[in-house]
Amino acid sequence: MFAEEDGLKGDPRLQAISEALRIVPHFPKPGIMFQDITTLLLDHKAFKGTVEIFVDRYRDMDISVVAGVEARGFLFGPSIALAIGAKFVPLRKPKKLPGEVISEDYELEYGTDRLEMHVGAVHPGERALVIDDFVATGGTLSAAIRLLKRVGAEVVECACVVGLPEVEGQSRLNGTPLYILVGPQLRERPC
Repeated sequence: MFAEEDGLKGDPRLQAISEALRIVPHFPKPGIMFQDITTLLLDHKAFKGTVEIFVDRYRDMDISVVAGVEARGFLFGPSIALAIGAKFVPLRKPKKLPGEVISEDYELEYGTDRLEMHVGAVHPGERALVIDDFVATGGTLSAAIRLLKRVGAEVVECACVVGLPEVEGQSRLNGTPLYILVGPQLRERPC
């Protein structure tokens, strides 16, 4: 579900978020139209609005874990976790976490990858939110959901700043709700 469909239609924060994003063609490989949030991070009002919208949505959902997908989920997740009184758990690429980990492989638009999480970071029965910057095929979010469910967590929702209007991978989320702030940008713009 897009934020506009959830009572935020006309919210100036959504317009500011959309305007702050940029597209980088042919990154990280030819044919990919990369949705870049680094320009959003340069605009403190749009960045603050992004976090505020997520905090408003999740404040009263009894979430105990905010799981951020590497690397851009790390930019939003800790602020959301602090504001709603939850812990932040990083879901990292291979060989980035010290100690014992569990992992899940997944497919991307342009290859395959793996997410890892520390053993013991999340406990059975904890209510989790998965946060990332962008969703297209749903592969990364699906891996995050599988990882959290393997340790007994209840994944309440996945949230992304940017998403395609019809996420082809929505079915890969196996019924887990998906909340998206804005659709993808179609224009190039300088940093």
